[in-house]
Amino acid sequence: MNRVLFIFILCFLNSCGDGDLIIETIDFNDTSMAFCESTTTTNSTLFFKLKTTEALILNLKSGLLKNEVSADTIKSAVPGESQLVYRTFTDKISKNYFCDAVPPISPTVVEEYQAEGGEVYITTVQSASDTTIYEHRIELSNISLVNSQGQRITDLRINDFGTVTTKN
Repeated sequence: MNRVLFIFILCFLNSCGDGDLIIETIDFNDTSMAFCESTTTTNSTLFFKLKTTEALILNLKSGLLKNEVSADTIKSAVPGESQLVYRTFTDKISKNYFCDAVPPISPTVVEEYQAEGGEVYITTVQSASDTTIYEHRIELSNISLVNSQGQRITDLRINDFGTVTTKN
């Protein structure tokens, strides 16, 4: 009887896992948005935020940025139309990693999470001081990031991605 009870307790303890639930916080709110071009244009699609050994990379669907005031907020589905990726690296990351013609060999990616759901919202207004300049506010909503092992980032504090300007 003791053996049966012992085996039952072992089986019970073994079956109580956390389901590979990882609770992580991603906070890029105080980080400026960067891009590879010297100035953004309506053809720009790659934007990123860098924080020491972390990167949040947004690849917008082509044609979302327009030099015209948007009557309504433009919506782009993630991952269907636009892509969002969160990466951690072995060492400090710089803009060159994304912008050099031949990317540097180091640092290397430690972990990558891809967005499997959510939306990108873009609101465009014309500059009050210069009518040839347009300001595009980019926001993220309901983003759900998952890595290749199915681990999900559950505490995502990235709503305001940033504002870029384009010129007519």
